[in-house]
Amino acid sequence: MGLFKRGDTWWYEFLFARRRVRESAKTTSKTMAKQAEQNRRRELERGFNGVEDNREERIRSIKEVAKDYLEDYCLRHKSGVFARYAVGNVTRHIGASMVVDVTDKTVREYQTARLKEGAAPKSINEEVGFLLRLLGEAGDVIRMRLRRQKALKLAVGKQIGKAYTPDEKKPCSPQRRQRGHRQSTQR
Repeated sequence: MGLFKRGDTWWYEFLFARRRVRESAKTTSKTMAKQAEQNRRRELERGFNGVEDNREERIRSIKEVAKDYLEDYCLRHKSGVFARYAVGNVTRHIGASMVVDVTDKTVREYQTARLKEGAAPKSINEEVGFLLRLLGEAGDVIRMRLRRQKALKLAVGKQIGKAYTPDEKKPCSPQRRQRGHRQSTQR
């Protein structure tokens, strides 16, 4: 195993996960061929162990990631109305930030900003959930930190149900009543 030459080009060969890897280094320099072998071995080890270098993903802005996320979300779910609203608020506040810059502190600042705007805690919690899903694995880390700090979700007040007014209790339209009558007689 190691380096060998075919014509003017250097090749490398090594075993990885009980398989032989034999590839051209595409160079005439033995030193460059050694580096190419080391790089290829490292690349295989990262892939095998699930270690990926997502530098391109980390330097994208929240706005760019949100756009891609919403396209995918709308394909997979029947309605994307609330998702567009929630992600729209997230991009309005921190859309210019890069994914790598978002931390648990950023999320707490976002929560505070939305509370100052008068948004409901439940809506803010949902928006934070969308933000953390946008971030992927980094979002999972932030979620765990916030959970440990007991700052992941804002307290939602327990609202007591509201009684209907007589106007709200008006019977259904005649068409709806007939449909409801047919359904009850069919049972």
